Amino acid sequence: MINNEMSDKAILSEIGKRISRYRLNKNMTQETLANKAGVSRSTVQRTESGANIQFFELIRILRALDLLNNLESFLPKPAASPLQQLKMQGKVRKRTRPDKKENKKEDWIWGDE
Repeated sequence: MINNEMSDKAILSEIGKRISRYRLNKNMTQETLANKAGVSRSTVQRTESGANIQFFELIRILRALDLLNNLESFLPKPAASPLQQLKMQGKVRKRTRPDKKENKKEDWIWGDE
């Protein structure tokens, strides 16, 4: 299980292992996956070993393994907050502040007693 306590390297390693397992479950060689994904075999090797690769290469590999839909659970579309929803509907009430002039006491002047 991947969690926040894991190092970045450990997370990459776990992702690589999972990609390798998916590839093997589909009876694909690294060469076949590379050709299907449009990346080099060394990119597949680096991915499976947990090396740092470019994100677009990961997307290509996931697409070739029919796993691209899993990105939706990885990073789901965020819901708008209730305040944002109201703003989009144009129904947000604005706070009104009393006019400073109304609350300001008139200056006292000598002789106005």
